[in-house]
Amino acid sequence: MAAAHVLSRRSTLAALAGAPLALSVSGLPAFAQSAPQPEGEIDMEKLLEPGPLPEMVKGDADAPVTIVEYASMTCGHCANFHNNAWPELKEKYVDTGKARLVLREFPFDPRAAAAFMLARCAPNDGYFPMIDVLFRQQAQWARAENARQPLENIAKLAGFTQESFEACLTDQQLLNDVNAIRQRGAEEFGVNATPTFFINGSKYTGALSVEEMSAIIDPLL
Repeated sequence: MAAAHVLSRRSTLAALAGAPLALSVSGLPAFAQSAPQPEGEIDMEKLLEPGPLPEMVKGDADAPVTIVEYASMTCGHCANFHNNAWPELKEKYVDTGKARLVLREFPFDPRAAAAFMLARCAPNDGYFPMIDVLFRQQAQWARAENARQPLENIAKLAGFTQESFEACLTDQQLLNDVNAIRQRGAEEFGVNATPTFFINGSKYTGALSVEEMSAIIDPLL
Protein backbone atom coordinates (compact mmCIF):
# COMPACT_ATOMS: atom_id res chain seq x y z
CA MET A 1 0.00 0.00 0.00
CA ALA A 2 1.13 3.55 -0.64
CA ALA A 3 2.28 5.86 2.14
CA ALA A 4 -0.28 6.38 4.87
CA HIS A 5 -3.03 8.87 4.29
CA VAL A 6 -4.24 11.05 7.13
CA LEU A 7 -7.63 10.17 8.59
CA SER A 8 -9.66 13.16 9.74
CA ARG A 9 -11.89 13.27 12.78
CA ARG A 10 -14.84 14.01 10.49
CA SER A 11 -14.14 10.99 8.29
CA THR A 12 -13.67 8.79 11.35
CA LEU A 13 -17.07 9.68 12.76
CA ALA A 14 -18.85 9.69 9.42
CA ALA A 15 -17.57 6.25 8.52
CA LEU A 16 -19.21 4.74 11.59
CA ALA A 17 -22.62 5.25 9.99
CA GLY A 18 -21.64 4.42 6.42
CA ALA A 19 -20.73 1.34 4.46
CA PRO A 20 -17.46 -0.33 5.49
CA LEU A 21 -14.39 0.54 3.49
CA ALA A 22 -12.43 -2.07 1.60
CA LEU A 23 -9.04 -2.90 3.07
CA SER A 24 -5.98 -2.23 0.95
CA VAL A 25 -4.04 -5.25 2.10
CA SER A 26 -1.64 -6.85 -0.32
CA GLY A 27 -1.78 -10.56 -1.04
CA LEU A 28 -0.16 -12.54 1.73
CA PRO A 29 2.34 -15.31 0.99
CA ALA A 30 1.61 -18.88 1.94
CA PHE A 31 4.14 -19.97 4.54
CA ALA A 32 5.46 -23.43 5.11
CA GLN A 33 5.44 -24.82 8.63
CA SER A 34 9.17 -24.08 8.99
CA ALA A 35 10.41 -20.60 9.85
CA PRO A 36 9.53 -18.15 7.07
CA GLN A 37 12.30 -16.04 5.64
CA PRO A 38 12.35 -12.43 6.87
CA GLU A 39 11.54 -9.73 4.35
CA GLY A 40 14.12 -7.36 5.76
CA GLU A 41 15.84 -6.15 8.92
CA ILE A 42 15.21 -3.00 10.96
CA ASP A 43 17.55 -1.63 13.62
CA MET A 44 15.91 -2.41 16.97
CA GLU A 45 17.07 0.80 18.60
CA LYS A 46 15.37 2.83 15.88
CA LEU A 47 12.28 0.60 15.89
CA LEU A 48 11.80 1.09 19.63
CA GLU A 49 12.26 4.86 19.69
CA PRO A 50 9.34 6.52 21.53
CA GLY A 51 6.38 7.62 19.46
CA PRO A 52 3.57 10.12 20.08
CA LEU A 53 1.62 7.74 22.35
CA PRO A 54 2.77 5.37 25.10
CA GLU A 55 3.70 1.94 23.81
CA MET A 56 1.10 -0.75 24.48
CA VAL A 57 3.12 -3.74 25.67
CA LYS A 58 2.34 -7.24 26.88
CA GLY A 59 5.21 -9.02 28.62
CA ASP A 60 8.44 -8.50 30.52
CA ALA A 61 10.59 -5.53 29.48
CA ASP A 62 13.67 -7.79 29.84
CA ALA A 63 12.35 -10.57 27.61
CA PRO A 64 14.97 -11.73 25.09
CA VAL A 65 12.52 -11.50 22.17
CA THR A 66 10.55 -8.38 21.25
CA ILE A 67 7.67 -8.68 18.79
CA VAL A 68 6.45 -5.39 17.34
CA GLU A 69 3.13 -5.85 15.56
CA TYR A 70 1.47 -3.30 13.29
CA ALA A 71 -2.24 -4.11 13.02
CA SER A 72 -5.50 -2.67 11.75
CA MET A 73 -8.68 -3.32 13.71
CA THR A 74 -10.71 -3.95 10.53
CA CYS A 75 -8.13 -6.38 9.12
CA GLY A 76 -9.44 -9.96 8.97
CA HIS A 77 -5.91 -11.41 9.00
CA CYS A 78 -5.16 -9.45 12.20
CA ALA A 79 -8.32 -10.77 13.82
CA ASN A 80 -7.40 -14.30 12.78
CA PHE A 81 -3.98 -13.97 14.42
CA HIS A 82 -5.27 -12.45 17.64
CA ASN A 83 -8.22 -14.82 17.97
CA ASN A 84 -6.46 -18.05 17.05
CA ALA A 85 -2.67 -17.79 17.44
CA TRP A 86 -2.10 -15.09 20.03
CA PRO A 87 -3.62 -16.88 23.08
CA GLU A 88 -1.27 -19.86 22.68
CA LEU A 89 1.73 -17.65 21.89
CA LYS A 90 1.00 -15.51 24.94
CA GLU A 91 0.88 -18.57 27.18
CA LYS A 92 4.00 -20.13 25.64
CA TYR A 93 6.27 -17.09 25.36
CA VAL A 94 4.87 -13.92 26.95
CA ASP A 95 3.61 -15.37 30.22
CA THR A 96 6.91 -17.23 30.67
CA GLY A 97 9.06 -14.12 30.18
CA LYS A 98 10.56 -15.27 26.88
CA ALA A 99 8.95 -12.63 24.65
CA ARG A 100 6.99 -9.42 24.78
CA LEU A 101 4.50 -7.96 22.32
CA VAL A 102 4.38 -4.27 21.35
CA LEU A 103 1.13 -3.57 19.52
CA ARG A 104 1.10 -0.51 17.25
CA GLU A 105 -1.83 1.07 15.44
CA PHE A 106 -1.92 0.94 11.65
CA PRO A 107 -5.55 1.76 10.76
CA PHE A 108 -6.49 1.27 7.13
CA ASP A 109 -9.78 3.17 7.41
CA PRO A 110 -11.74 5.46 9.76
CA ARG A 111 -13.50 2.55 11.46
CA ALA A 112 -10.19 1.01 12.43
CA ALA A 113 -8.99 4.39 13.69
CA ALA A 114 -12.15 4.77 15.80
CA ALA A 115 -11.68 1.30 17.30
CA PHE A 116 -8.07 2.04 18.23
CA MET A 117 -9.11 5.36 19.76
CA LEU A 118 -11.68 3.60 21.94
CA ALA A 119 -9.05 1.08 23.04
CA ARG A 120 -6.72 3.95 23.96
CA CYS A 121 -9.52 5.62 25.94
CA ALA A 122 -10.69 2.43 27.67
CA PRO A 123 -10.91 2.89 31.45
CA ASN A 124 -8.96 0.84 34.00
CA ASP A 125 -6.00 0.11 31.69
CA GLY A 126 -8.41 -1.65 29.38
CA TYR A 127 -6.47 -1.32 26.12
CA PHE A 128 -5.73 -4.99 25.54
CA PRO A 129 -9.08 -6.30 26.83
CA MET A 130 -10.78 -3.83 24.46
CA ILE A 131 -8.59 -4.95 21.57
CA ASP A 132 -9.46 -8.58 22.31
CA VAL A 133 -13.22 -7.90 22.30
CA LEU A 134 -13.05 -5.76 19.16
CA PHE A 135 -11.20 -8.50 17.27
CA ARG A 136 -13.57 -11.22 18.50
CA GLN A 137 -16.60 -9.16 17.48
CA GLN A 138 -15.04 -7.70 14.34
CA ALA A 139 -17.83 -9.01 12.09
CA GLN A 140 -20.47 -7.20 14.14
CA TRP A 141 -18.99 -3.70 13.85
CA ALA A 142 -16.41 -3.63 11.04
CA ARG A 143 -18.84 -4.94 8.41
CA ALA A 144 -22.04 -3.41 9.77
CA GLU A 145 -23.95 -0.85 7.75
CA ASN A 146 -23.89 1.36 10.84
CA ALA A 147 -20.79 0.74 12.98
CA ARG A 148 -21.57 3.33 15.60
CA GLN A 149 -24.14 1.35 17.57
CA PRO A 150 -22.14 -1.90 17.95
CA LEU A 151 -19.02 0.08 18.88
CA GLU A 152 -21.02 2.05 21.43
CA ASN A 153 -22.39 -1.20 22.89
CA ILE A 154 -18.88 -2.66 23.23
CA ALA A 155 -17.59 0.57 24.76
CA LYS A 156 -20.35 0.73 27.36
CA LEU A 157 -19.62 -2.86 28.43
CA ALA A 158 -16.00 -1.74 28.88
CA GLY A 159 -17.04 1.04 31.24
CA PHE A 160 -17.55 4.01 28.93
CA THR A 161 -20.35 6.49 29.52
CA GLN A 162 -22.14 8.15 26.62
CA GLU A 163 -20.10 11.27 27.35
CA SER A 164 -16.73 9.52 27.46
CA PHE A 165 -17.57 7.59 24.27
CA GLU A 166 -18.33 10.82 22.41
CA ALA A 167 -15.33 12.60 23.90
CA CYS A 168 -12.97 9.83 22.82
CA LEU A 169 -14.15 9.75 19.22
CA THR A 170 -13.92 13.53 18.89
CA ASP A 171 -10.43 13.79 20.40
CA GLN A 172 -8.55 15.26 17.45
CA GLN A 173 -5.14 15.03 19.14
CA LEU A 174 -5.64 11.32 19.83
CA LEU A 175 -6.60 10.75 16.20
CA ASN A 176 -3.57 12.73 15.06
CA ASP A 177 -1.31 10.60 17.25
CA VAL A 178 -2.80 7.33 15.98
CA ASN A 179 -2.29 8.58 12.42
CA ALA A 180 1.32 9.51 13.28
CA ILE A 181 2.05 5.97 14.48
CA ARG A 182 0.74 4.61 11.21
CA GLN A 183 2.63 7.16 9.13
CA ARG A 184 5.91 6.42 10.87
CA GLY A 185 5.42 2.68 10.37
CA ALA A 186 4.86 3.20 6.66
CA GLU A 187 7.59 5.74 6.02
CA GLU A 188 10.38 4.54 8.31
CA PHE A 189 9.80 0.78 8.51
CA GLY A 190 8.10 -0.02 5.20
CA VAL A 191 4.85 -1.29 6.67
CA ASN A 192 2.25 -1.56 3.90
CA ALA A 193 0.07 -4.49 4.99
CA THR A 194 -1.32 -5.88 8.20
CA PRO A 195 -0.41 -7.65 10.27
CA THR A 196 3.29 -6.87 9.96
CA PHE A 197 5.62 -8.24 12.63
CA PHE A 198 9.17 -7.22 13.53
CA ILE A 199 10.68 -10.00 15.64
CA ASN A 200 13.96 -8.76 17.10
CA GLY A 201 14.09 -6.50 14.05
CA SER A 202 13.31 -9.11 11.36
CA LYS A 203 10.24 -8.23 9.29
CA TYR A 204 7.45 -10.70 8.53
CA THR A 205 4.11 -9.96 6.87
CA GLY A 206 0.94 -11.98 7.35
CA ALA A 207 -1.02 -13.77 10.08
CA LEU A 208 1.70 -16.15 11.21
CA SER A 209 0.62 -19.42 12.76
CA VAL A 210 1.76 -20.58 16.19
CA GLU A 211 4.13 -23.05 14.51
CA GLU A 212 5.66 -20.40 12.25
CA MET A 213 6.05 -17.94 15.08
CA SER A 214 7.63 -20.59 17.28
CA ALA A 215 10.08 -21.49 14.52
CA ILE A 216 11.18 -17.85 14.43
CA ILE A 217 11.31 -17.27 18.18
CA ASP A 218 12.88 -20.48 19.48
CA PRO A 219 16.34 -19.95 17.89
CA LEU A 220 16.43 -16.47 19.50
CA LEU A 221 16.07 -17.80 23.03
